[in-house]
Amino acid sequence: MAAVAANAVTHGRSPGQDFALRLTLTSESVRVEVTDTRPDRLPLAPGKLPELPLPEAGRGLLLVEALADRWGMGPRNPYTKTLWAEIDRASSYR
Repeated sequence: MAAVAANAVTHGRSPGQDFALRLTLTSESVRVEVTDTRPDRLPLAPGKLPELPLPEAGRGLLLVEALADRWGMGPRNPYTKTLWAEIDRASSYR
C-alpha cells in the first residue's frame, strides 16, 4: 500500500489538500485505506488490471491485488475517493 500512498501524493492531491492514510486492525484482518482529493481519477477495478509486462511505473495496484485478500475503491464523499485493501490475519501466516 506504500505505492498507493505514493500515488496519492503524486497524482491524487488538489492544491492545498493532501491525502489520508488509515490502518485498522481487527481480530480477523488488517485494513489499509488511502483517501485522496481526486475522485475523478479512479484506477482500474479489481480483476481488471493489465497483463505483464508493465512499464517501470504503475505496478502498485498489481502488488495490492497479489497480496490483499480483498480490495476496492469508491467515493468517500463528492470531494474524495478511497482505495482500500484487506489482508486476513490468518493468511499472513501462510
